[in-house]
Amino acid sequence: MSSSRSATGTDVTAGADAGAHARAGGNPSAPTPVTPVDAAPDKVGERIAGPRVPVDDALVDRLRDVCAEVTVDAAVRVEAGRDWWPLAIRWAMDGEVPALPAVVARPSDGAQVASVLAACHDARVPVTPVAGRSGVCGSSVPVFGGVSLDLCGMAGVRAVDATSLLADVLPGTFGPDLEQALQAQGFTVGHWPQSMALSTVGGWLACRGAGQYSTRYGKIEDMVAGLEVALADGRTVRTGCTGPRAAVGPDLTQLFVGSEGVLGVITAATLRMHLLPAAQGRHAYGFATFDAGLEACRGVLRRGATPAVLRLYDEVEAQRNFAVEGRSLLIVLDEADPPLLEATMAVVETECTANAGQPLDAALVERWLEHRNDVSALAPLYRAGIVVDTIEVAAPWSALAALYESTLQALRSVPGTLAASAHESHAYTDGACLYFTFAGRRSDGGDPDDVAEERAWAEDYYESAWEAAMDVVMRAGGAISHHHGIGINRARFVERALGEGFDVLRRLKDAIDPRGILNPGKLGLPSPFGEVPWP
Repeated sequence: MSSSRSATGTDVTAGADAGAHARAGGNPSAPTPVTPVDAAPDKVGERIAGPRVPVDDALVDRLRDVCAEVTVDAAVRVEAGRDWWPLAIRWAMDGEVPALPAVVARPSDGAQVASVLAACHDARVPVTPVAGRSGVCGSSVPVFGGVSLDLCGMAGVRAVDATSLLADVLPGTFGPDLEQALQAQGFTVGHWPQSMALSTVGGWLACRGAGQYSTRYGKIEDMVAGLEVALADGRTVRTGCTGPRAAVGPDLTQLFVGSEGVLGVITAATLRMHLLPAAQGRHAYGFATFDAGLEACRGVLRRGATPAVLRLYDEVEAQRNFAVEGRSLLIVLDEADPPLLEATMAVVETECTANAGQPLDAALVERWLEHRNDVSALAPLYRAGIVVDTIEVAAPWSALAALYESTLQALRSVPGTLAASAHESHAYTDGACLYFTFAGRRSDGGDPDDVAEERAWAEDYYESAWEAAMDVVMRAGGAISHHHGIGINRARFVERALGEGFDVLRRLKDAIDPRGILNPGKLGLPSPFGEVPWP
């Protein structure tokens, strides 16, 4: 397929700026809030206690000298004080957000990002990088106030190298806008997270995200060839892109991928592309047990086949989401050149048959495609007094089946749990991601009209459910996150999860950001501004 870029590279129109989908207020470069905050902007409270770092007039003036847009408007600050963390949905109903920044700065290019960081570094003021704010763990919450650095003003595809299959992309580019710009030239990155319409390239990289087609295309860390990163003191570094599989010391690109803005702010990324697939295949299979379905998936991957989607639902989720009774359900979708597609689907059929999988109507795949990104029920459930969240983890195949059972048992043992279920959502040669959903409601006979009491129960239940699940995962040797990242919610588990590696991470932070201004309070790292208390 041809493109408007030669091997040496020619800039292309930043089609992402046109907006392929609607977001807040019809603005193609603005985040989508999960639910309204039930208070006037100047009356909104902060739920997370702790110190707040003020921003004085001198720093505001300096920021306005170097940044395209700087505001202290209350409504803008309120929206910058939250993301899609489910607890924040509950707080919004009480007229609160997790924490408010003192200032929101919206740069238009990497030089402005570097200048904002240099100014905040000099003033010892914390900076929280944000974009789509679609995260569900509080990564973009400015827990110590300071400056919220909104990167949505930096959007678009700057250049495409059609010969090398590389695209130079800005961090505030929303997912559909990226794909619209690339597909117009015959390419795709292949990254399709559930948050596609809500999330940006910078957010994918910062949290080491995964798309639903990751079995074929890989996670975002597999898709990135290089980065441009602004450091805390205003210096800019560029990593990668000098050649494939280079061996010039450690891979500095991967140092920043998954760092959630605590080591630097991503201002541009070079992503690997693929030709748009020529063909697509779909199948669905039912299994007597979840374990049998896992074995089929493992067999497919160990034989070298990588269908884009191998998504296995347990009996509870198969019935709830697809009306499939008494069986676990495997959704299979692949897209590739016809010979590759045919070979992949043949392997899938052989492995499913070997594990007593029964073919089901392939229309179930279409049903999944139609509803896979629907998160509309989240806010109504919280308004009905039901606490709900998802926990995605990863583990080797050898531990996966036992981890599935023990995590469900742990979640169901938490008082108040109404339901707990799971599906396998991303599969690889060595293991897979398990994606748990839990829901709870108070049933201890307390006063349902006592708002403070209800809120306290909900937060205690939420914390207990997460503690139970994380304990099981770490005891089993699994990863406490596969693609949602750490933020505030998982921060208390990181030191245990990394062991001695946590000290290495802490030393890296101290070396790269000695004044601790970059997204403090995240990844469980200590902060010079104080501790982040659990809400």
